[in-house]
Amino acid sequence: MMLLSLELLVRAFHLTKDYPVRIVDAQEVEKWQPHQTGYSVTGNRRQNFSEFHINSAGFNSSRDYKPSKTHFEIALVGDSFIEGFHQPYYNSIGKKIEAHFNNIPVYEYGYAGYDFADEVHLVDAYKDTFEAIDCVILNLTFKDDLERDTYSVLTDRMRFETPFYRRLRQFKLLNYAKNIGALNPIKALPGKLINTVKGRFKSDKQAPQKAVSSVDSLAIYQKRLDNFIALTTTYNYNKAKNILLLDASKTPDVFLNYLHTHNYKYIDYSQLLAQSKTKTNLVYDMHWNDHGRTLVAKAIADYLKTHGIVKTP
Repeated sequence: MMLLSLELLVRAFHLTKDYPVRIVDAQEVEKWQPHQTGYSVTGNRRQNFSEFHINSAGFNSSRDYKPSKTHFEIALVGDSFIEGFHQPYYNSIGKKIEAHFNNIPVYEYGYAGYDFADEVHLVDAYKDTFEAIDCVILNLTFKDDLERDTYSVLTDRMRFETPFYRRLRQFKLLNYAKNIGALNPIKALPGKLINTVKGRFKSDKQAPQKAVSSVDSLAIYQKRLDNFIALTTTYNYNKAKNILLLDASKTPDVFLNYLHTHNYKYIDYSQLLAQSKTKTNLVYDMHWNDHGRTLVAKAIADYLKTHGIVKTP
């Protein structure tokens, strides 16, 4: 009865998030199953509570996507920062960009975990749709999004859609306990036992961790650059239409120089965030808060205006 009461309490006050269903469609694009709604919740005191709405295309947005070759349209492609589960779907980055222009729709293709391979594959898989869209903005974080040079469906994420995991998600109390860290000691117990057993056969002296040298860093940067080159070549990246969205302060010069030299367009939002006197990310993680999203939307709108991509009166 106590567990049942707690389960009802968690449900009544929306203390834990809803989990939309993931799918992989016929074009091998991983996304959300269309036509789902729910609430995204973070923290044991609902530090963040927002509603999501998965549209007919399988992405979190207030609108359905109906691109037309006779009307100017923008597509915004990216990971959880673009997906926007930390923000009510009706106040997304796309809606904030639309507020800067008159009658220009922004189609948001955001999905948690997308890297650059996911993004360029999506654009290619839906090429008929994206050919009708006039401007495509692809979010890119150099540190995280260029770890592979080819696309394939990541089975690690899709394993959460097995019947076993779907049944577990029905128990809201279990989800709540997991999300606030109450189950961490139990999850860590097997690892501790294994380490204890291994420790009996190891010397007490542990080898010091090797620091990453500047030479190693350059090799990592070059590998990521090579992956970027491979992906843009494989998917015939459209330099005329596509624009990268990035934080230049967290992007190495070797990559920025390559973009300049080879005429890749990009929007840098780092200065607006750095100059803000108000916090731009959430309390509990580095996703943008409402103010941060407003500034990123402004950076995008300013770029489109100053470069003549969107004609304004």
